[in-house]
Order: sequence, then structure tokens, then C-alpha cells
Amino acid sequence: MSDPKDIDDSSAPLIEHLAELRTRLIRSVVAFLVAMVLCFTVAEPILEFLSEPIANVLRARGEDPRLIFTAPQEKFFVLIRISLIGGFALAFPVIAHQLWRFIAPGLYRSEKNAFLPFIFASPLLFLLGAAFAHYVVTPLAMNFFIGFSDAIPALANLVAGEGEFEPGPQSEELKTVFLGSVRESLDLSLKFIFAFGLCFQLPVLLTLMGKAGLVSAQGLGDMRKYAVVGILTLAALVTPPDVITQVILFVVVYGLYEISIQLVRQVEKRREADLRAQGLWDEEEGDSAEDASS
Repeated sequence: MSDPKDIDDSSAPLIEHLAELRTRLIRSVVAFLVAMVLCFTVAEPILEFLSEPIANVLRARGEDPRLIFTAPQEKFFVLIRISLIGGFALAFPVIAHQLWRFIAPGLYRSEKNAFLPFIFASPLLFLLGAAFAHYVVTPLAMNFFIGFSDAIPALANLVAGEGEFEPGPQSEELKTVFLGSVRESLDLSLKFIFAFGLCFQLPVLLTLMGKAGLVSAQGLGDMRKYAVVGILTLAALVTPPDVITQVILFVVVYGLYEISIQLVRQVEKRREADLRAQGLWDEEEGDSAEDASS
């Protein structure tokens, strides 16, 4: 039977960990609330920045770059949503620091050295993916979707044999006019930002899996054909039915996949060097892996 004294002694560290966790969570929540309030004060400029791609498309078409709201409370809740997302992004360094301070004491030095670079690389890659979505993908998508309203009447005339395919406004027929909703336009922009931000996390994810021994460079190389199919499917789902946009997404994500293979290969070489230095490297296993890769 276990000694009750041992049980009492073991409960003290648990209480201390829970108290520390509560402190870390409180600090993270306070940082998030402060950042959210700060973002709400500049939510209007942030909304204008996020709406800039659609405004540029409308200006290029000679139309009024204006978004509407169809309910009295719609714009207010749009600004609240921007404040929530912007507040989390602004407070993320503090939240990540509090999380790291909580888990770091339970990690070995080698584990700390392994995870620390990814803590910095992950948000940077997300920002890179978000910038790519905002400046490249969103303008292409908005141009396709808004221009589609002009292509439908012209295509209908072409099918009916009433002239050539000339997209443009129809003066004698029912005309569809784009009146963009603030909420719907923001939702579409944010979907692209989050989709590409997460896609750019691929090198971080696969490299971490490589460090954990869950994937290998050889295995990822053998899965290239399946990766191509998966990336093409992803491009068809998260982008408009526009070949140019889909090709751009495929090239970018597949390039990240190839970069991930090289990063995992470097992880394997570093692990092999460490094992050789410790005299734990199995030469037969290493030779068989090299034969398989060749």
C-alpha cells in the first residue's frame, strides 16, 4: 500500500502547477482583452485595409468602390470580429511566451532547442501566407467573382446565337449590379487569409513530425504523387474556379512540400551525426536506408 504521506507530498506539486497554469491563463486573457480594445480603436482602418483588394477591382471596372451593410448591427459586429481576430494576433507573442514559460521547465535542454525555432517560425510563416493571400489570391478571386456577372449575359447570347462572346453591361436587359456586403466580403477575405496561413505551416508541421520520427524524407519523397493530388484538390476547394489562381496555389504549396522534404532530410542527418557521436548508430540500418533512398 502507498504511504498517505507520499500522496500528500505528491499533491503539492500538482497544486503548484495548477496555480501557475491559472496565473499564465490570467495573464494571457488580460493581454488578449487589452489587445482587443486597442484593435477596436483602429478597427475601421483595418476593415478598409482588408477591403482594399475588392475596392481595387471595383475601381478597375469603373464602379463605385463601396460596400454596404444590410442590418443596423452588421457593421458593429464586423468591427467586433476584426477586434477579436486582431486582438489575438497582437497578443499572440504574450500568449506564446506564457505557454512557453509553463511547459519549458518540463523539457530537456535538447527539447527546448528543438521547439524554440518553430515557435518563431510558425507565426512568421502564417504572416507570409496571409500576405500572399491578401495581395495575390484575394484580388484574383474578387476579380473572377465580380467579373462573372458580366460574363453570364454574354455567354447566354453566344449560346442563343445572338452575336459574339463580348462580356459587358447589357443596356436593354436585366442588369445585375454588385453591391458588396461588408460581412460577406470580410468573410471571404478572412477565409483566404486563414487558408493560406495554415497552408504555409506545412514545413513546420512536417519538420516537427520528422524530429519525432513520425515521417522520413524518403517516405515524403515516395508520397509525392499523392501529395500532388491532395494539393490539387486543396486548390480546387479553397480557390475560385480560376486556373491561374489554382496554379499559383499549387506551385506555392508544392514548393513548401519540397522544402519540407529537405528540412526533414537535414533533421535526419543531424540525428545520425548525434547518434554516431554517441556510438549508437546502427551501420546496417543506415546502409539499408541509404540503399532505399537511392
